[in-house]
Amino acid sequence: MKHLMLALLLGTTALPATAGEIWVTNEKDDTISVIDTDTLEVTRTIETGERPRGITFSKDYSVVYICASDSDTVQVMDPNTGEVLHNLPSGEDPEQFVLHPNDRHLYIANEDDAVTTVVDTETRQVIAQINVGIEPEGMAVSPDGAYAITTSETTNMAHWIDTESRKIVANTLVDARPRHAEFAAGGSELWVSAEIGGTVSIFDVESKAEKGKIKFEVKGVHPDRVQPVGFEFTEDEKTVFVALGPSNHVAVVNAETYEVEDYILVGRRVWHMDFNGDKSHLFTTNGVSGDVTVIDVAKRKPIKTIKVGRFPWGAAYRP
Repeated sequence: MKHLMLALLLGTTALPATAGEIWVTNEKDDTISVIDTDTLEVTRTIETGERPRGITFSKDYSVVYICASDSDTVQVMDPNTGEVLHNLPSGEDPEQFVLHPNDRHLYIANEDDAVTTVVDTETRQVIAQINVGIEPEGMAVSPDGAYAITTSETTNMAHWIDTESRKIVANTLVDARPRHAEFAAGGSELWVSAEIGGTVSIFDVESKAEKGKIKFEVKGVHPDRVQPVGFEFTEDEKTVFVALGPSNHVAVVNAETYEVEDYILVGRRVWHMDFNGDKSHLFTTNGVSGDVTVIDVAKRKPIKTIKVGRFPWGAAYRP
């Protein structure tokens, strides 16, 4: 009480900062569920185009980009009102995308067309279409913006795109059905998950050579159900949480030794995830159970299940 009175006298506030939000795309409901990161409750449900999957915010969080896969478009939405401001050309069946560090160019994986489409979000024009492997899905961009990565599920490759020339400069083989990709270790490593292969491969960015591979064994779960898909690094990049699909677990991996340290039980068919603002909680999208599991990052324990729409897929944090 004394601290509150002192704060009021000094003209400051002792109340917590405004809560952030986790935005979750529900691909079967054509909606987004917005979760308050303090109360851990759904506060809004917003209608979108057909089959929303990939989702990301602009750097200043003034707009949110949504892959409306079955509408063959990327929707640009005002996150305050939920109004779709306009659509961007995206190529057919956009699934995942990544925003270049310049906050202007979207690199979009077009699963049906075997291309990566590059869209200028300011002019709203397609500026390049790059032929990649069959069924492209995962997208990543290096911290310096020099490389964009597309993973192709059927070709089993990660394609390295020079963002200046917008041409493929290397192709690296990964295990079966690569899904997600992220740069790590300050941009010196590329991590790629292989859903059917059951592994995560780590590549040296300079040489493009594989430098490590992580395998997973969940007690009591058949190996065929251990399917790595989305993953997220902690802020210090020392730990990575890997969604293991229909195994219904998230693996906790030491990002320096590549050793699996723990497994966390979550909802059914865990797909993607994102952290809250201070990285204390991790929110996983569980497609089959239609919910989000909230994980206490420090304790590595689930603390709550939040019901959302049908088949939640993507997740993105907004402060």
